Amino acid sequence: MEGRYGSASRKSLQGLSRFLRALELPALCAVPIVLVVFLASDVPATAALTLACVMLALVLMLGSLELSRPALRQIMPTVVCAATAAAGRVFFAAFPDVKPVTAICIIAGAVLGRRSGFAVGALAALSSNFFFGQGAWTPWQMYAWGLIGYLSAILAERGLLESKRCVLVWGFTAAILFGLIMDGMHIVGYVRPFTWQASAAALLASLPLDVLHGAATIAFLALIWDPWRRQLKRILAKYALG
Repeated sequence: MEGRYGSASRKSLQGLSRFLRALELPALCAVPIVLVVFLASDVPATAALTLACVMLALVLMLGSLELSRPALRQIMPTVVCAATAAAGRVFFAAFPDVKPVTAICIIAGAVLGRRSGFAVGALAALSSNFFFGQGAWTPWQMYAWGLIGYLSAILAERGLLESKRCVLVWGFTAAILFGLIMDGMHIVGYVRPFTWQASAAALLASLPLDVLHGAATIAFLALIWDPWRRQLKRILAKYALG
């Protein structure tokens, strides 16, 4: 009887895990859609509602990873990449927007997969902000870097990251994407009164830093993409983690 109930429980968890996996991409895409729709509709509580959407996406993604019940040896590469990204962000604290986090998220997603790529970005942002300071921006950074890891996995699955040139282009694009997401957080939270002209001015003001972030990400990828990717693949093969 106990075995029967245990089997039923496992099947329920597996079914829930599959359901959450199907919701992952729609939940991630919902955040920018909600942001733009609420801004265009002039919803008074846009900042709070959009933050709630970000939090729901984070809960769904991290809950989906938890329900997949990864073994300790399976989760260790993810944890190590997240810790390295967080440490790298702290190490380069003196250089605004020159950080290896985006590059590490791209590598993690490309090699470890969608959920792990997201987890690396989210955990790197959360843990490093114990140094930089936690705030309303933390969930947005978790979402933005997690999204980059997740999208990198999708691109890798489709063979779009086999060329080094494509990797570097995606690195720059991902950094700009991160900047746009964080600019969106700034606009809904701090641009008062909201106008599209003021929003465009805020985006233009942040553009030089976003470009610097993109250039730094290209430099980090050029340096670590091949050795890190090769080493992670070797670890996955050696310990049958793939």
